[in-house]
Amino acid sequence: MSTFWHWYIIIITVGSLIATIWFLIYTSRLRVPSNTEEDGSETTGHVWDEDLRELNNPLPRWWLGLFWITIAFSIVYLVLYPGLGRYEGTLGWSQQDQYEQEMATARAAFQKQYGIFDELSLAELAADPKAVEMGRNLYAHNCATCHGSDARGAPGYPNLTDGHWIWGSAPEQIEQTVVNGRRAAMPAWGDALGEDGVTRTATYVQQLAGLPVDASMAAAGRQHYTQLCIACHGPEGTGNPLLGAPDLTAGVYIYGGDLDSIRATIRNGRNGIMPAQRELIGATRARLAAAYILSMQQEGR
Repeated sequence: MSTFWHWYIIIITVGSLIATIWFLIYTSRLRVPSNTEEDGSETTGHVWDEDLRELNNPLPRWWLGLFWITIAFSIVYLVLYPGLGRYEGTLGWSQQDQYEQEMATARAAFQKQYGIFDELSLAELAADPKAVEMGRNLYAHNCATCHGSDARGAPGYPNLTDGHWIWGSAPEQIEQTVVNGRRAAMPAWGDALGEDGVTRTATYVQQLAGLPVDASMAAAGRQHYTQLCIACHGPEGTGNPLLGAPDLTAGVYIYGGDLDSIRATIRNGRNGIMPAQRELIGATRARLAAAYILSMQQEGR
């Protein structure tokens, strides 16, 4: 904070406090000219509705006392806590220090509750009912938006309850996916293939999944597949978990398995991102969510 703003705040704050004190003293001593009525009461002379007279009585002492208490509280507060520019207050309190203390308390409470799971493997966590229950709650708050409350996915988001995992279904692979995230990239082949080439290749992809297709179209698509797709999906179309290339023979498609959806995938490409949960909820919570997902996968087998 610059020197100008430091003194600006002090002058405004202290000046307002002094003005309030002066105004309170001044008005408490001020006497408005009054008229004495027949019953002995004093009025200001203002009359409404013919017989309503404004009495000229001072404020109650308890009311004035509340004003003085408020002023005294303000002075004590400004001495103890920061409120005057760069002045830190006699207690040395700061918002940053309080935040750090609260975070330290929260971390200690978290470590007490969750720290017991840090040394367990993901497979061991998936077999622990308490860990799975915690993971279920974490999943509901952090994962259900994309993958659904039942974890069965949606267009663009994979089903987590079956055994079809693009990046591998082993416990360590699932942990890597959830904790550190994944970034998939399906290149757009529309310009290289043309619309007819896209259709032929999509037809061959359907044939790999065992669907009934036009044999001549599939044969032509196989040539395109061999030229452009085999490097990632393999010669038999069984995919490569290391690259995030899905198994095309399983007939499981994140973005849809009908001809038009497959054509759109080949033509325009896909770019899927699984956010790293370590950065969002911390490594321990992310591992518990992964343990819950692994438990669902095991139940689905």
